[in-house]
Amino acid sequence: MSTPSRKRLMRDFKRLQQDPPAGISGAPYDNNIMLWNAVIFGPDDTPWDGGTFKLTLQFSEDYPNKPPTVRFVSRMFHPNIYADGSICLDILQNQWSPIYDVAAILTSIQSLLCDPNPNSPANSEAARMFSENKREYNRKVREVVEQSWTAD
Repeated sequence: MSTPSRKRLMRDFKRLQQDPPAGISGAPYDNNIMLWNAVIFGPDDTPWDGGTFKLTLQFSEDYPNKPPTVRFVSRMFHPNIYADGSICLDILQNQWSPIYDVAAILTSIQSLLCDPNPNSPANSEAARMFSENKREYNRKVREVVEQSWTAD
């Protein structure tokens, strides 16, 4: 059954394959266009450099009118990422717009890694450390990056 949301996801997937943004990849699970696996690579020359972070995106039939549920599967230490991997990001909540596609969502999450918003913390320890002790924060981020290499 081909619904408008499924057609849109097929378009998003084609666009992502033909013109992938740097450091991002994503694809639907086998036989389920509504559930995606994605990988974000930590941006170069940042504490996240070298990290490989896995995410899932769960779409509803309301997509693109409603955002997907996006979650990190990889362990993260970041002011705007909850312990369960959910992400506190305006475009996934109150600033959502149907113009965003999968590439835009993943690109926004990738840039959030380096530009957290400590005023809207999902992880208060990470937010406090980011604001008060950047060196210790970066050390914790490096630990998460190294764990991302061995996690399955």
